[in-house]
Amino acid sequence: MNDLSASLRDAFLLEPGIAYLNHGSYGATPRVVLAAAENWRQRLEAQPVRFMHGELPQALRQAAARLAAFLGARGEDLVFVENATAGVNAILRSLDFRPGDELLTTAHVYGAVRKTMQYVASCTGAVLVEAKLPFPVANEDEIVAAVTQRLSPKTRMLVLDHITSPTALVLPVARIIAAAKARGIAVLIDGAHAPGQLPLDIPSLGADFYVGNCHKWLFAPKGCAFLWAAPSAQASIHPLVISHGYGGGFRAEFDWVGTRDPANWLAVETALDFIDTIGADSLRERNHALMREAATMLRERWGTPAGGPFAMLGAMATIGLPARGPFASMAPTLDSTAKIHAHLWEKHRIEVPVIAFADRLWVRISAQIYNGLADYRRLADALG
Repeated sequence: MNDLSASLRDAFLLEPGIAYLNHGSYGATPRVVLAAAENWRQRLEAQPVRFMHGELPQALRQAAARLAAFLGARGEDLVFVENATAGVNAILRSLDFRPGDELLTTAHVYGAVRKTMQYVASCTGAVLVEAKLPFPVANEDEIVAAVTQRLSPKTRMLVLDHITSPTALVLPVARIIAAAKARGIAVLIDGAHAPGQLPLDIPSLGADFYVGNCHKWLFAPKGCAFLWAAPSAQASIHPLVISHGYGGGFRAEFDWVGTRDPANWLAVETALDFIDTIGADSLRERNHALMREAATMLRERWGTPAGGPFAMLGAMATIGLPARGPFASMAPTLDSTAKIHAHLWEKHRIEVPVIAFADRLWVRISAQIYNGLADYRRLADALG
């Protein structure tokens, strides 16, 4: 593996001396992208009326088109939102569910999305159903079977993670979407972690809706995400804030919901330029290779399982904590995860999520361009 971490570490604002193994939570934005966002803000402030009315509409659509092309989509089918959770909310809270309708997801669903589904169910009389996925998982067939067997005549919406947040699994979404659509079920894919971590051709997946973050694996500033909707589904959804664009169609409604700072969205082009300097395929391959090397080392050092086979992982992996060391006797609780996380940061300056899931404790490592294997050896030493 060609290790570029040393040469590119200074491209980020990360504190010196830390092992930052949690790109998956909030990403890390390169200096050049932050500078681009600030340039957009200064351009706005130089003449706010001219910018908001004369420059922003075209600039926003240009940024959307550039992002959409990276995702294999058309610019007219993509709008910006603040984060993937906002996109999920806009979709689920726009649709007309009725008492008894089933909203299906999995037990690996992101917590905020679960809360959104619970809220929508409580308001409409719909029922939230969670398919229990095996974990650790052996292969894709186990996932497909676990989800499809929970599809029923009452299922109105399937919400599926492309990459699960707590367990880092890349789900076989195309296969599951096909099964759901054959039954006439609408599908929303939560791709919070997927753009930049996986090669994407969103329309080819066959879903009705796809949301994704740009601030994670695409290096955009925080508050930059997108909502893609199939043309046939666009008329059914509206932004969470209804404003002057209402009635003007999908793009008009989402592009203008009142005064807000669009700089982070407009800077996505610079973020994509940054990726282009490395090469999107090269970056994904490099990060996946580092994840494999790091996960293998941790499993061998700790004698613990990984959450799934490497074929079902991108640039993240979950590894079980060792049955030895200072935390071996801890039960898998939120209190335990908080204590271990604090210990790793305060004593070792390691930032990594500690997760209680499937009756044991895990760490979820991320591999990004600023990481090297030494970062994960540091984690191995700290816990085992």
